[in-house]
Amino acid sequence: MSTFLYKIGKTAYNKPWHFIIAWVAILGIVGALIGINGIHTSSEMKIKGTEAQKVLDQLAKELPEASGGQASVVFTAPQGERLDTPERIAAVMKSINDVYGIDYVINPAEIAAAAGATATDAAQSGAAAGGAQDTQDAQGANTDQTSAAQQAPYGPLIVDGNPVPGVMISSDGNVALFQFQFTVQQMSLPQEVIDSVVDDVTAVEQANLGIKALPSDTLVGKPAIGATEGIGIVVAAVVLFITLGSVVAAGLPLVTALLGVGISVGGAYSLSKFIPMTDITPALAMMVGLAVGIDYSLFIVNRQRRMIMDQGLSAREAASRAVGTAGSAVFFAGLTVIIALCGMVVMNIDFLTAMALVAAASVFINVLVALTLLPALLGLVGERICSDKARQKNKEQEKVARQGTAHRWANGVVKRRWLVILGVIVILGTAAIPAADMKLGMPSGDTANLDTAARQSYDAISAGFGEGFNSPLLLVAEPANSSDKVTPELLGKLVQDIQQHDDVAVVSPMGINQTGDIGIISVIPKSGPTDEATNNLVQELRDHDSSISQNNKVTLGVTGFTAINIDMSAKLAEVFPIYIGIILILSLIILLLVFRSIIVPVKATIGFLLSILATFGVTTAVFQWGWLHDLFGFDTGGPLLSFMPIMVSGILYGLAMDYQVFLVSSMREAYVHGHKGTSSVIDGYKQASRVVVAAAVIMVSVFAGFILTEDIMLKQIGFALTIGILIDAFFVRMALVPAIMAVFGDKAWGMPKWLDRILPNLDVEGDKLIAELNKSTSAKDNKDIKAKPSRAH
Repeated sequence: MSTFLYKIGKTAYNKPWHFIIAWVAILGIVGALIGINGIHTSSEMKIKGTEAQKVLDQLAKELPEASGGQASVVFTAPQGERLDTPERIAAVMKSINDVYGIDYVINPAEIAAAAGATATDAAQSGAAAGGAQDTQDAQGANTDQTSAAQQAPYGPLIVDGNPVPGVMISSDGNVALFQFQFTVQQMSLPQEVIDSVVDDVTAVEQANLGIKALPSDTLVGKPAIGATEGIGIVVAAVVLFITLGSVVAAGLPLVTALLGVGISVGGAYSLSKFIPMTDITPALAMMVGLAVGIDYSLFIVNRQRRMIMDQGLSAREAASRAVGTAGSAVFFAGLTVIIALCGMVVMNIDFLTAMALVAAASVFINVLVALTLLPALLGLVGERICSDKARQKNKEQEKVARQGTAHRWANGVVKRRWLVILGVIVILGTAAIPAADMKLGMPSGDTANLDTAARQSYDAISAGFGEGFNSPLLLVAEPANSSDKVTPELLGKLVQDIQQHDDVAVVSPMGINQTGDIGIISVIPKSGPTDEATNNLVQELRDHDSSISQNNKVTLGVTGFTAINIDMSAKLAEVFPIYIGIILILSLIILLLVFRSIIVPVKATIGFLLSILATFGVTTAVFQWGWLHDLFGFDTGGPLLSFMPIMVSGILYGLAMDYQVFLVSSMREAYVHGHKGTSSVIDGYKQASRVVVAAAVIMVSVFAGFILTEDIMLKQIGFALTIGILIDAFFVRMALVPAIMAVFGDKAWGMPKWLDRILPNLDVEGDKLIAELNKSTSAKDNKDIKAKPSRAH
């Protein structure tokens, strides 16, 4: 591998424009494809096979008009005033009618008229459930729930003697809730439809009547990638300059990383017409691509400069050797990240698969860019990569390098190895304690920032109508015996039984399909979308052995936005241990091949487990418990993003192994070259620690930039990766690894002879390459000596 990469590096250095033009052409093709195909992403995150998704798919087939997503908007009047004045009602009604006129939005009055029902029937159905389906079969079956609704602190909005479909108003007249239904789930809606809805309802504020329109969290926009991510790039540039000591050298990793990200993220967008992907997928690819792209180029440029200044090589030869040696480590480090990400495919969750593959493609492209474009750019720079001033400064620093910070730290860790091991375990073990209380979910209005429309809408609904109106459920009732039918009487009795549940606020029949195979019921819980009580309610309604199902001889399916999120979180929590097991096994195999050691892979895997547990512990304390929430720009703690643990584990594992490869490969190189015992640990640490620390700081800077975004998904992922890199790089790799290596000494590199024979030698450190180069150089020198004329006479 190292010999092959050496040849690639030399070719790229000698013919830089061939490689530069090729990569620029690829970027141009990607841009052209985006122009042709456009950008098609959505917020859809569904998992096939979950109970809620099965019911939704069934509804889409049996009763399409009932399978669409629901949304809501709250209209509020100033404190102490009423909305139902003639002027305000006129303004509100205009917005409502405009929304009902939008494509993809169901108008309950039109549906009711087409079905032969009255406007009143449609209004009752719409007001309670946020939509209107065929209700003629359910008339006369809702006496009890109507009576209950009359006693509630809210009721339908009456205009000109008729209820307004889909609108309720609080008893004090201060808040009105407008619930409506789409023909498809929100995740499948074109963004322009959501924008039109928001524009139409917020237009009421232009009437200057003191009305405020608050769209719910289901109408939020796409996550934005804004200027905050640029802060991380600026910090990375400063770190590169400090590490490499040259503006030219520092600029190369930034250029290659930005081009790699441009191609990978642009490529994802260009294929989004054919491959469904969520809004967060390209942002995640950018996050990972920037971090690894900068780091991988840094490792190669740093190795080239060290060879120039320490060994006196020409820039051409040093660049070729750097690609062959450090490039080998980059290749296997990148391969580790790619394998960890692709491991998510095994779980067969579509949106996670797309995220993983796009992020893996971003890493792959950045590895190729570092191994081909970077040496080409080094060829253009030539000997200027190390100025005369830098070479002179290096000679002066060599005299004190032996007693430098890295040497003193490594020596101190080696001497106090047991104290360091115990200290790291205690610190990270303590940090991991909150992870035992980790709860998974999806972002909702109750955890949005207080100054957002989503949070204000959630709070207004909770105050005026009850928290459960933020978490409506849709039930599908089927006869337990396939020969039976759902009748209006059965549907009415079912509604009455469900109404008796302690956590149910309102139950409304929504209709029966034409064949009588299924009945539709809307249920409003008393609890919120992320409350444990709502989760329990969903599970109890689904229980085939429950009194509700048994007494009515039906099976109940539960769906809706809230139920979908509950099922998604449960499924992801279920597969998370499986995924961790997969990547731990992969870790042992890959590191066994790279380091040809038993102890090193086991130690690295244990270190990763400590890192990931501590990462989730700190993330739970901050985002779920709300510790230091003001510092990180959010107001209310809540469940952690359901797919965050899996995604962060995959990315963090790969990046942690990057540091493991670069740090421990230097220790092995020192061992192979004659340093024995703790001497190899200290020497290897001294050689690699500076660049590993710089790489970690760069990754932390890039990821930390995403903490400043408004989108809570990117904020949580950015924070988890930031704290994960800090923990893994500085506690595990910089402290725990050298301490454990010192404990085992030369035994750390031991391997059974039978296993050593069957394992391929990957030569990550480039020993074979260096030996071949030295051999060819020696042969050339001998040839030159023989060719000289004898002066013996």
